[in-house]
Amino acid sequence: MATLARIRLLPATHSGARPDPICPANWACRGLAAASAVALLALAGCGSSQHGSNTATAHSQTKAANGRRTTAAPPVRLVYRHLFSLPAPLRDPASALISNGRFVFLGGLDSADTSTAGIELANAHGTLRTFTLPLAQHDAQGAALGGRVYVFGGGSFSELDHIVSFNPLTGGVTTVGQLPRAQSDVAVAELDGTAYIVGGYDGTNWLNTILAWRPGSPARVVGHLPVGLRYSAASAVDGRLLVIGGSTPTSATNAIYSFDPTTGAVKQIGRLRQPITHGSAATLSSTVYLIGGRGDLLNAQSAAVWAIDPQTGAVKAAGRLPQALSDTGALSVGGAIVVAGGLDTAGGTSSAVGELVPAPGA
Repeated sequence: MATLARIRLLPATHSGARPDPICPANWACRGLAAASAVALLALAGCGSSQHGSNTATAHSQTKAANGRRTTAAPPVRLVYRHLFSLPAPLRDPASALISNGRFVFLGGLDSADTSTAGIELANAHGTLRTFTLPLAQHDAQGAALGGRVYVFGGGSFSELDHIVSFNPLTGGVTTVGQLPRAQSDVAVAELDGTAYIVGGYDGTNWLNTILAWRPGSPARVVGHLPVGLRYSAASAVDGRLLVIGGSTPTSATNAIYSFDPTTGAVKQIGRLRQPITHGSAATLSSTVYLIGGRGDLLNAQSAAVWAIDPQTGAVKAAGRLPQALSDTGALSVGGAIVVAGGLDTAGGTSSAVGELVPAPGA
């Protein structure tokens, strides 16, 4: 299906101008920042995840990466190494780990700030196969459950409420469920066979809900954040979810929240060194790492990688990307964190795929 170009300076829809306080004058979703450090131009950003952030994990991952409680290990310093390049620049994809070192990126935005329907199935050596979503979309996130990948919500010409299933064996894509409301800019993490969909934006409201979904069951609200949040990063660790940074209705936040699925309780356990939105998160061992992101300004991307202790909320510098990026796809693959695509300070979209691995001697 042809990609959907998002229109600028239209009434408030996901494809056009939206009331995003991080974006000047309600301009269009995620886009280019001014080269000047003091002048903001053009486009606003829609979240990742992944960005965001999403760090869906496969059943072949260790219990620590899949969220079960383990003996705490100290965070390690990570170094970046390039793996390969995607067929085209990409940011804001949904991402998930499948099995046998394979992972997938679904949808996203291309270098023209246009939604894409592409699905890239890859491993550490490069893209293996490409498939197509039924609708070009971005600002969704994904989780791998029972050998399939599920994509939740997202944006196209407006926010979406669908739950889409991708079968990596056949390439088949089907709609299998519906969220309680249309929502983009979500974070998603998987824990014990359940996908948790955190926050988002319904076209008018910043959402504070945490939804739980399993195949064959309806999505249900299982928790509430203390504030509406979009563009946050989320990852499962020690039987809980960490929700890191993101955008509130007024500004980017530095809050780190912990969500306990057994009780539905959400509590703030720490703060980042500065507000970060549009970042990505992934778990290695018993540490959650926040990768890149940006502040309130559209060209305020960061190259920093931060290690977060899920018990205390303590934050420690843990490495750097080769360039400042927000809106990357990031996920745990074995003992590494794969980082794909993203938006740089000049408004350019990256096609690079690399991995963050423990530094020698770490």
